Amino acid sequence: MIISRLITSYILVIIFALFITKYFPQNILHQQKNAYKFSDSLEFLPIVDAFGPESLTFDPNGGGPYAGVSDGRIIKWVPHQRRWINFAFISSNREECEKRKNHEEKEDECGRPLGLRFNEKSGELYIADAYMGLMVVGRDGGLARKLVTEVDGITIGFTNGLDIDQESGLVYFTSSSTLFPRREYMSVILSNDKTGRLLQYNPHTDQTTTLLNNLSFPNGVSLTKNKDTVLIVETTTCQILRFRLQNPSSKSETATEVFTQLDGFPDNIKINSKGEFWVGIYSKRGEFLKWVLSVSWVGKSVVNLPFNGVKLSSIFGRFKAIGMAVKLDEEGKIVKVLEEKSGKLKFVSEVVEKDGDLWFGSVILPFVTLFKDFDSSL
Repeated sequence: MIISRLITSYILVIIFALFITKYFPQNILHQQKNAYKFSDSLEFLPIVDAFGPESLTFDPNGGGPYAGVSDGRIIKWVPHQRRWINFAFISSNREECEKRKNHEEKEDECGRPLGLRFNEKSGELYIADAYMGLMVVGRDGGLARKLVTEVDGITIGFTNGLDIDQESGLVYFTSSSTLFPRREYMSVILSNDKTGRLLQYNPHTDQTTTLLNNLSFPNGVSLTKNKDTVLIVETTTCQILRFRLQNPSSKSETATEVFTQLDGFPDNIKINSKGEFWVGIYSKRGEFLKWVLSVSWVGKSVVNLPFNGVKLSSIFGRFKAIGMAVKLDEEGKIVKVLEEKSGKLKFVSEVVEKDGDLWFGSVILPFVTLFKDFDSSL
């Protein structure tokens, strides 16, 4: 019985992995008339002894960018020195956290900072740490302190993206899952986990409110220009949801609607000065994987295999990695697609537009990517 189950499990994973690598579409968004290749215009800013600058932000004076990396540090780019310097830490045990080669093993102790955003009035940096919850550090950096670890008696779990209303100071952030930690993110997708939440933290009252429940891997979050709406990335469904804050039934799922549907797995979303939105696309989604997610027992079978079938499938899927960024207008229409197919830039987690430049983060790569004067280059 056990041997039979093992054989079935191995066959299932092999089929699953082969379909992912073979049938990942090569040109889902590339065929649009507003798609651009930009491999030759990129500059890479290497990070020493760490990787995964998942989210990027600039301080109120325009300094940075700042990025959270795999060993629990928040680092700052110093342009005139052409290097990264330490700014803040999730854990006080820096020697132990930084000397490890496999940072993923100790993420729950050293921290894994994801979403980052400065409060422009106070100069404080808010941090969505995947294991420690919502945190904050002062304008001078140092050791971050915890603000929120549970809401309504439920542990936040996999804390992910955040944004701040710079007028009110309210912080909007996501909990991607209460069942799986960050390092098991593929299980969140394959199991069709719907324990995700959109949360709101009020720094004046120190109170946290649940705005939305039952979300499928809520990831990045961004306020719109007029601050009355929040956009939430749902990675599993490849959707971006629009949630109107002024709706009288704002605590109900009926207050949400689909802002846009994408053909790849989106990660973070960031607004630019014009009120448009840049979305980082982690990877594309093929028809077979779309079918897997629509038939719940298939994905759950991979998650429940007697060996790490999720990790094996994830490794196979990386063979078709690309770098992609999508720009949306205020109504959710795709107005520009950037696709980097040389292999230099992969697994784009976030895109930040500042002063005519584009900055790319990645949860896997050991560098931040800069595309200078991108508008004049296209």
